[in-house]
Amino acid sequence: MSYAAHLSALLAARIRTVTDLGASHAWTLHRAELADGRIVFVKASTDPTPVFAAEAAGLTWLRSGAPGPAGDGSLLPRVLAADERMLVLPWLRETGPTPAAAERLGRELAALHAGGSEQFGAPWEGWIASLPLPNTPTDGPWPRWYAEHRLTPYLSRAAGALGADGTRLIERVIDRIDELAGPPEPPARIHGDLWSGNILWTAERAVLVDPAAHAGHRETDLAMLALFGTAHLDRIQAAYHETRPLADGWRTRTPLHQLHPLLVHVALFGAGYRARTLAAAAAALAA
Repeated sequence: MSYAAHLSALLAARIRTVTDLGASHAWTLHRAELADGRIVFVKASTDPTPVFAAEAAGLTWLRSGAPGPAGDGSLLPRVLAADERMLVLPWLRETGPTPAAAERLGRELAALHAGGSEQFGAPWEGWIASLPLPNTPTDGPWPRWYAEHRLTPYLSRAAGALGADGTRLIERVIDRIDELAGPPEPPARIHGDLWSGNILWTAERAVLVDPAAHAGHRETDLAMLALFGTAHLDRIQAAYHETRPLADGWRTRTPLHQLHPLLVHVALFGAGYRARTLAAAAAALAA
């Protein structure tokens, strides 16, 4: 079955055009125009995958606790349809980041995190890019959950590229996680993969896509925003801190929270991320 035919069956709508937008990891990206004039974004796979169900669950869960007009969660897009071969979202017309939109993002991200959850983790199996993401729900504390479900699994995947010395360095972080993690925080409803490429800037606001959603530590999303550079980051951070102040020392803990996504990058892309990963581990220990 073609992408257009599958999309038509999934939405129970006629499809006028499907435009290919390239690929990301193991799936393809498309822009589709429906016969009724609606335009949608489509992520598709030729082979069945659990990734789309996990992403749909994460978006729906985040959206249910996100701020927006009349509580509609418009910080996150609404899932129009999803199955094992396709995820369909509204098409968003991108413009560019503005200081006002960045400040709004900071305030709304703080409000999203405040939605919270009863346990760390999530009741679905997660994915980050093309890698499984353990989401085992746990009452806490967060440092042990982070070590067990975010550092250890990816350290084993990345060990070959990190080498014995690099692996031992990160094992030291894991061993000292309780003292490095800062003051206790309750579970926060977080995006989980909030790098700049997962922020779409529209004329009205920022919209967050492609989450690795779970209940985690709120500093994780802020650390991810800083990892690869985000437009107007200082305004996002200031608006966040004004809305829901962060615990003292949060900036010095940023490398600890960046360690997980950096290990994911080593696992996916190899030794090119080794130096930056080990620098984050050393900075976490120094802090």
